[in-house]
Amino acid sequence: MLTALRIENFALIDCLELSFGAGLNVLTGETGAGKSIILDAIDTVLGGKVSSRVIRTGTAKALIEATFQVEPNLVNWLNQQEIDLIDEQFVICSRELAVNQGNLRSRSRINGVLVNRPLIDRLRDRLVEITAQGQTVQIGQPALQRELLDLFGGNPIIQQRSTVTAAFLAYQQAVSALEKRRHSEQQRLQRLDLLEYQIRELQAASLTEADELEQLEQERQRLSHVVELQQLSYKVYQALYQNDRGELAAADLLGQAETTLNDMVRYDSQLQTILEMVSAALAQIGEAGRQINSYGEALETDPHRLEEVEERLRSLKQICRKYGPTLADAIAHYQKLQSELAELTGTGESLEELEKTAIACQETLTLACQQLTQLRMTTAQELDQILVQELKPLAMEKVQFQVKLAPAAPSSSGADIIAFYFSPNPGEPLQPIAAIASGGEMSRFLLALKACFSQVDSASTLVFDEIDVGVSGRVAQAIAAKLYQLSHRHQVLCVTHQPLVAAMADHHFRVDKETINSYLNPENNLESIHPAERTVVRATILDNSQRREELAQLAGGQSAQEAIAFAESLLAQAERWRQNQPPALADSPQ
Repeated sequence: MLTALRIENFALIDCLELSFGAGLNVLTGETGAGKSIILDAIDTVLGGKVSSRVIRTGTAKALIEATFQVEPNLVNWLNQQEIDLIDEQFVICSRELAVNQGNLRSRSRINGVLVNRPLIDRLRDRLVEITAQGQTVQIGQPALQRELLDLFGGNPIIQQRSTVTAAFLAYQQAVSALEKRRHSEQQRLQRLDLLEYQIRELQAASLTEADELEQLEQERQRLSHVVELQQLSYKVYQALYQNDRGELAAADLLGQAETTLNDMVRYDSQLQTILEMVSAALAQIGEAGRQINSYGEALETDPHRLEEVEERLRSLKQICRKYGPTLADAIAHYQKLQSELAELTGTGESLEELEKTAIACQETLTLACQQLTQLRMTTAQELDQILVQELKPLAMEKVQFQVKLAPAAPSSSGADIIAFYFSPNPGEPLQPIAAIASGGEMSRFLLALKACFSQVDSASTLVFDEIDVGVSGRVAQAIAAKLYQLSHRHQVLCVTHQPLVAAMADHHFRVDKETINSYLNPENNLESIHPAERTVVRATILDNSQRREELAQLAGGQSAQEAIAFAESLLAQAERWRQNQPPALADSPQ
């Protein structure tokens, strides 16, 4: 239940605070006084779409704050969303709108904590249902009629519709996969030929090591310069270890140095470290000499191997030009081709398997749609009966109503076209409601529909914006009675111009426009020291005396005394109704 509403700098409202109560809350006032602005603020604080124009001229931001007393059935849901209640029973929703360089910025909070739009939308569905002006036109749309029927059916239909949606998605995916396979079969075969050719070529190349090219280049260099390497290795051997030309080799010189250092160490032990270094160098020189000698002796020319190496190099370089640029890239490409070949040949579903899958998904979808249709037919019959019962007290005693279902192509919402058929007059055939219903009839139909849904609707507050438009007299009295009945199950907020409706209110607010002095600079919309006249919206809760005056104004009698008398009769009649002693319906003043 909405208990309090605070609005700052929203449209024509500078600052407004309202406290609402249980039962029927009515807002009255002249046309254009700002009644709908208050309802727009409720819609906005719960995530409704807005533009920067709703921010009051001359200000940079607007703030709306709504306090709700939570019903017990909502507490568990709030706990699941990790929303802590205030004083164990209240939720405060707030929304701040600000304009910065022409861009609208919006921030929503629940109990002071920033929340995202999806959470606000889910909370809105559990708190408030707003029936705004223009919905009487929307009610004629087939898509909305289908949604209304499904909502009236409750969880069984909602769950089955989810099953249909999942089945439709699976069917779409299966058909898409099948069509893709059919359309790509020729390209697949062409791709297979190319893959097999390239794989054979790479397979024949026997690619194993990414550095094989470098290794072969080194081997080719060695095989191409065997004689030169033999000569140079012998020269190194002579310089290191044994010189056959009578010159001292490095090993000889180091040997002499070692002998001399041995003599010196006997006199100075500090030279021991140097001696060890020379001895180690002599040992390494000796080993290097023996190894270079073995290397040179092992070298031999091999023209056949050189030809093999050069041929292999040419082959690998050709592979790199086609699949490289490096040998590592060619090896990676080979592995990728193998994976693609496996996917196109053995691992994917065949065309026949995809066709079987699509048929199975279609059968599953058809069965799910049939079950949904059956549920809708049962629900439609129930809605037919209940809605007629709700319409009869609204001065439509002979009304006929029927929800008709026609087959349609399966979709995510089923295989049905839903249409509301309506006949308000005896002897007239049922026709689509949008085609024949007058404005007053559509208003009554929408109210009756809301009465039907109030039995399954989880929202604790119902908001009506001029639901009684286009009616008067006896019909207005019937609408007033229906709104009052609704207020026994839900808190009801209603904007009305009908004195018969306003008289039934438990809480009556009058909305007016006032002109005040402000300090607005019209050139830049900033506060100025120069006063100017501004229009603001005010709302006042009325006591019994004020209600009589307001009802008299709404009734518009021939004289003030007659209007007041009529207002008093309306209040007395409303009181008798509350005591379950409904009087005969009053006529409007002539």
